[in-house]
Amino acid sequence: MKLRHPKKSSIIVATAWGVLLCMACNNNTSNQQQKNSAVITKASGLQKNTITALQDTPTRAIVYQPITYDTTKQYIYLTFDDGPQGGTKQCLELCKKLGIKATFFMVGRHGNDKHGKEQVKIISSQYPQILLANHSYTHANEKYQFFYQHPLMAEQDFYKAQDSLSVPFKIIRLPGNSAWVRKNEIKCSGLVRSVCNKLDSAGYNVMGWDVEWRFTRGKSFPVERPAVMATHVDTALHRHTHTPNHVVILTHDRMFRLPNYADSLQKFIMILKQNPKYVFETMDHYPGLKI
Repeated sequence: MKLRHPKKSSIIVATAWGVLLCMACNNNTSNQQQKNSAVITKASGLQKNTITALQDTPTRAIVYQPITYDTTKQYIYLTFDDGPQGGTKQCLELCKKLGIKATFFMVGRHGNDKHGKEQVKIISSQYPQILLANHSYTHANEKYQFFYQHPLMAEQDFYKAQDSLSVPFKIIRLPGNSAWVRKNEIKCSGLVRSVCNKLDSAGYNVMGWDVEWRFTRGKSFPVERPAVMATHVDTALHRHTHTPNHVVILTHDRMFRLPNYADSLQKFIMILKQNPKYVFETMDHYPGLKI
């Protein structure tokens, strides 16, 4: 299924306005902000008038498969951010081994080299058990405030990721920010509202999270033990999630690249699987999406 972005002429105009906006802002910003702008613009490929599509990775047609929710069940959406990275393969193999569904929010530039393209292709081929989703092209170069303060530039960054990764559905997670955009809903901070409005107008869904499995800075190892994380999931479902009876879990591929931490992920999944009320699903089946 070929995704429709805004017409090419609109993209060209938007890109041009985005570049002009950055130029205007740079006249009034510090030298450091100018450097940030150059880094993000270069990595995003915004100097081009069109979004470059990935030509050499064959993809198969992916058709959305709706589900009927069981009111006696609670739905678990296990998500992995920032791939493809070290750990992507381990996470995928565990999900397949344990027979659960999961969603990989991937970063466009991480899938640029030969190894990255191959991992993206493998993830994409696993639908409907595994879903590939959009996590931007540059991941904002970790300059989140600057990125979101230039919504035209950020918007183009997401479009480029959508095309370069051949993402099947219009499902996005913002880098470094939990926001929600669904049918008749935009729930986000003021920092990201402008880009959320633009993505909403283009028919995109933006997905936040309810529970996060934190990682240590630097080496990115899991902080919480599997049993503690399972308790967090149980608590969230009993007290508050963005949508009742649906819980979104945020993790990162790289957290589980080593065998002992991959074992932690397996233990966490096995604990959740013991609850007969829990059903693992992919993010395209989260309620209220524009699919």
